[in-house]
Amino acid sequence: MSFMGVLETLGKDFAKGLKFAVTYAVPVEKLVGLLFPSAAPEMSAAVGATTLMQNAVLLVEQKFAAAGVQSGTGPQKLAEVLTLSESAVVSLLAQAGISADSNYVSELVSAVVAILNVQPTPAAAK
Repeated sequence: MSFMGVLETLGKDFAKGLKFAVTYAVPVEKLVGLLFPSAAPEMSAAVGATTLMQNAVLLVEQKFAAAGVQSGTGPQKLAEVLTLSESAVVSLLAQAGISADSNYVSELVSAVVAILNVQPTPAAAK
């Protein structure tokens, strides 16, 4: 498979993973808004922060996969995700009334990675 073919396949898998993540995050936000209307703005900010982290994780994973260095690169991946998203996540969490520092955001990113790691991989297209 050519390099461009590999990148195209990774892009398709990235889109599938993102669709899966958004499918579950948005309904939870709407359900909380219905059950607890006063908490809707905070929940919206928290969902925004989670979505941002998911997108950053998927982007960094795609980058490392395209480079062929997926294993043993956790600290480098975390550093890149934090570079991409930390300040925006801290700001969004502050809107939700959550005080966050770099360690807190790192733990959240690790939790997002753990959740994404246990998701079943989509079946390969034939």
